[in-house]
Amino acid sequence: MNFYSALLRTLPRNPARAGEALYWHITGKKVRARNRLRAVLSESSHAYRDWILWREHLEDTLARAPAVIESWPERPRLSVVLYHPPGEPIARLEKRIAALEAVVYGDWELVLAQSRETPNIQAPDVPRFTLVPGRTDNPYKAMHLGLQAATGDYVLPLGPEATLPPHALYRFAKAVLKNPDADVFYADEDTMTPRGKRETPWFKPQFNPELFLAQDYLSGACLIRRETALAQPPLHPALSEAGLYAMLLDITRQPDAKKVVHVPHVLVHQPATPTATLGSEADEIAARTAVVAHHVAPLGAQAQPGPFGTISVEWPLPELPRPLVSVIIPTRDHAALLRICVTGVLNGTRYRNVEIIIVDNGSRDPETLDYLRRVSANPRITILHDDGPFNFSRLNNLAARAANGDYLCLLNNDIEVIDEVWLSALMRQATRPGVGAVGAKLLYDDHSIQHAGVIIGLGQAAGHAHRFLKNSEPGYFARAHVPHYVSAVTGACLVVEKAKFWEVGGLDEEGFAVAFNDVDLCLKLQAAGYRNLYEPRSVLIHHESKSRGKDFRADNLERYMRELALLQQRWGTATYRDPLHHRALDRSVEAYHIAT
Repeated sequence: MNFYSALLRTLPRNPARAGEALYWHITGKKVRARNRLRAVLSESSHAYRDWILWREHLEDTLARAPAVIESWPERPRLSVVLYHPPGEPIARLEKRIAALEAVVYGDWELVLAQSRETPNIQAPDVPRFTLVPGRTDNPYKAMHLGLQAATGDYVLPLGPEATLPPHALYRFAKAVLKNPDADVFYADEDTMTPRGKRETPWFKPQFNPELFLAQDYLSGACLIRRETALAQPPLHPALSEAGLYAMLLDITRQPDAKKVVHVPHVLVHQPATPTATLGSEADEIAARTAVVAHHVAPLGAQAQPGPFGTISVEWPLPELPRPLVSVIIPTRDHAALLRICVTGVLNGTRYRNVEIIIVDNGSRDPETLDYLRRVSANPRITILHDDGPFNFSRLNNLAARAANGDYLCLLNNDIEVIDEVWLSALMRQATRPGVGAVGAKLLYDDHSIQHAGVIIGLGQAAGHAHRFLKNSEPGYFARAHVPHYVSAVTGACLVVEKAKFWEVGGLDEEGFAVAFNDVDLCLKLQAAGYRNLYEPRSVLIHHESKSRGKDFRADNLERYMRELALLQQRWGTATYRDPLHHRALDRSVEAYHIAT
């Protein structure tokens, strides 16, 4: 896409912004000009259409595919298992089959499972067509019958009314050749209207087991090794309504599970207005919840429906007595903020086994000094003093050395407790094996999101995912509202086991005095083999940076740029591809917008 093509598309949508972009382009500020256009195009309702036009390159892929396939030393055989459910018009079934006849990959077969009302089907013009003997109105049973009838090395269960684009099997087969040991492959998907308009793309992250418990983002567009699928134990009848999800959970959660590979292309079109009568959305959520509840019960966890059609898994707290948590609060003046924070931890927190360590960094305000003298009489509160220049890493490390708890909770003094379960929710996660740092959902005063996990590479550094999204809105496929593994979380509210904190050296006092120390800590934990986790059921208000000020103030800018350079040098954030952030999403903004 060149500048003038983007300008012409921007002009009718936002003439003022187009004029700004043209001015900056003419005056030589070309990066600024392109950013003006990108902001309009990525937030536009036409963004996905623009992405298809400029970024998908489907015609080029289809043109090159035959020559590429010809060069392969072998070709995996794929089986598309298609089910015609009750309620799907026969015309739509025929349309789905016709779409399959256009695929550019040749080594595949179509396996059709029928419901009781499916009429006789004329054999389509595909390499091999198998009609499953018998009929069933149970989708899982239909899929299982299709697996048994298939002859391919891998099977692609195609959901009710879904269609495949011409390059889908080629992309899947290419991924199989690149990852011959993998058991499961999954792709991105979108919806398609009856008139063929593509909408609502779901650009998915790399495989994230915790996210997969909260939402089934594999079943809609997945390829499974047939041998592995057939080896799964029989499914309990009560779980059959979400049988494919149950099978994928079993496959991917087994200790000896092979790789799960994301194929980052839109390879399945779901119906925008489904007509098949397979049950209500509530029934589907209940079925998926039952599957997850069955899956996590042996681990002592429970599952129930979550927000926006997701599933909420509650992991158990440790047995009594609960581990002691040392809540570390660096502060300087601002008595009113500190009082709100400390009172919330002491009186508004259900998890009771806590101590508070306040690190006073040179307070001079008489009200603050008086407050610190009074609270020091509380046996659960310790006051440490450090009058040196503000260094967030040094202050927290100082308190961590004095902490009696097995777990540390780094907490900014501008945090306000609004829900008593906040620390319990974090500790349910932090005490699980293999978990590193756990972060909370932080809200601004207006209850829009300030932090929902950190994406590495945003702005060539790191950024807060879903910033400014209203907490009452689902946002990008409800990602801000479900627990999942992340690359990093903010140190404004972070829980980590003390032994793991010191295993990786704590916070870097020399390199990251103020900015990015939390990101650096999380990436060190990740490099040591731990997985950091975002927990949205821990919700707090963050009156952001009211104590220390903004990084871009003139007196802070030089220090900030030095820390940014170190982050980029140490962790390669200028080119880092975060596993939770799809390459089709814009890396210049914290909201999940399509990169146009």
